[in-house]
Amino acid sequence: MKRSACVIALLAWLLASMQSAHAHAFLDHAAPAVGSTIHGSPAEVRLWFTQELEPAFSTIRVLDQSGKQVDKADKAVDRDDKTLLRVSLPQLPPGTYQVVWRVLSVDTHVTEGDFRFEVAP
Repeated sequence: MKRSACVIALLAWLLASMQSAHAHAFLDHAAPAVGSTIHGSPAEVRLWFTQELEPAFSTIRVLDQSGKQVDKADKAVDRDDKTLLRVSLPQLPPGTYQVVWRVLSVDTHVTEGDFRFEVAP
């Protein structure tokens, strides 16, 4: 009897640990892709996360090689897909760009990160 109670307690702890490990909105994938080289300027940067986002507290910026913000400052969480954060871009010349993001998931956890992509001629 004691052994089965210990097994149940261990399983409950493992399940709780797994749920808390997934309690953040991590970057799932991006377009342009992380570290990619693309030909021609993209119209926008799109980031998909592992959880739904709080629009008012989620940000994305695209910076050029000198650190100047080059996006159109119109970031938005998609109405139909609350895991998608996007920002529009002007025509970008060839170069390396950095995407910097900070998001708040609906469960109130903040994550942040950045990555680069290159626009080739």
